[in-house]
Amino acid sequence: MYTTGIYVVSFFLKVLALFNTKIKLGVNGRKQTFNILEEKIDIHDKTIWFHCASLGEYEQGLPVFEVLRKDYPYHKIVLTFFSPSGYEIRKNTTLADVVVYLPLDTKVNAKRFLKLVHPEFTVFVKYDIWPNLLHELKRQDRRAILISALFRKNQSYFKSYGGKRQSALFAFEHIFVQDENSKSLLNSINYNSVTISGDTRFDRVNNQLSQINTLDFVTEFKSNATCVVIGSSWPEDEDILIPYINSNASKDLKFIIAPHEIKSSHVKAILSKLKVTTVLFSKKQGKDLSDASVLIIDTIGLLSKVYSYADIAYVGGAMGQTGLHNILEPAVFGIPIIIGKNYQKFPEAFSMIEHAGVTSVKSEKDLKTVFDLLISSKEYCMSEGLKNSEFINKNKGAVVQIANYIRI
Repeated sequence: MYTTGIYVVSFFLKVLALFNTKIKLGVNGRKQTFNILEEKIDIHDKTIWFHCASLGEYEQGLPVFEVLRKDYPYHKIVLTFFSPSGYEIRKNTTLADVVVYLPLDTKVNAKRFLKLVHPEFTVFVKYDIWPNLLHELKRQDRRAILISALFRKNQSYFKSYGGKRQSALFAFEHIFVQDENSKSLLNSINYNSVTISGDTRFDRVNNQLSQINTLDFVTEFKSNATCVVIGSSWPEDEDILIPYINSNASKDLKFIIAPHEIKSSHVKAILSKLKVTTVLFSKKQGKDLSDASVLIIDTIGLLSKVYSYADIAYVGGAMGQTGLHNILEPAVFGIPIIIGKNYQKFPEAFSMIEHAGVTSVKSEKDLKTVFDLLISSKEYCMSEGLKNSEFINKNKGAVVQIANYIRI
């Protein structure tokens, strides 16, 4: 039934691809997967296979991938993505020798894929468990681990109807989980080869401190002002943020907005609501950025560096239902963080609200109260920020545990 369902999904994806650009990218990309593998991998090559569902999982696994790339320079690295949002952004990464879309999870595709890749070791990140591929890996007695895994009781692995997906977990010789709850859930189905290593994202963001984070245009824009960076915002976030910006932005209090969606229609919608001097990253040339009160980052790839300029950060996604974005990225710079109300699926948010300097707001009124307190009291602002940097430092180390386990 599962495999039949995959074929049904394949048919509908092809239909939907006629109307949806993102789905079309995935459908067309998968048509090339086997040709690329046949061209770039020889039967005698030693290979390591990394799989990530999307860009977020790639960033999560990156510090582990980097260690393996360094430790095994003579292996070819094969990197697969399921989602176009991961593949299209990282298809040219120097980390991997081959980057392809993961083929749909049929038994035929699983056998063909593994015959071409013949991985000596496989690393899956967080989730994206594909039973046919994993069962074939186990049948061929190929080594595989799952890292930064996070499980919830309501997932099918732990239900009476989840037999096939549950058994797929046993293809992993070891699973590194983020928390005690995930370990307990695995133990409940008699999977016991499990280690609580934490979240590799802590190591990933901590590495940002050793990078050069200077951006001359942000330095010019910020000048000597207090700066609030709004990262990965969605319309629901912007609805409560923009009224505050309009009432408070000045030469002494500036805002940088890095919306999650940078389509021109969304950027124009933000601009139409702002009543203060605003400049776009894409149109900054020749302008005196120090005169602006708001800077909109209408490009991708800069946010992690932009956070280094923040005195306060607002991280989007949790005011609506799209999902909270990465709060660890700003936390590593020792700044207080504000998020929306819908963070229930993000354990780091729970922990950092309780033990660090993250505050959740439910409304425009809540937001004003928190902003006003942080801006008016530098001591309080610095104290909340310090809690965040200490939290990151305390929780890093997952990569060392995982790398020490892997011996090819």
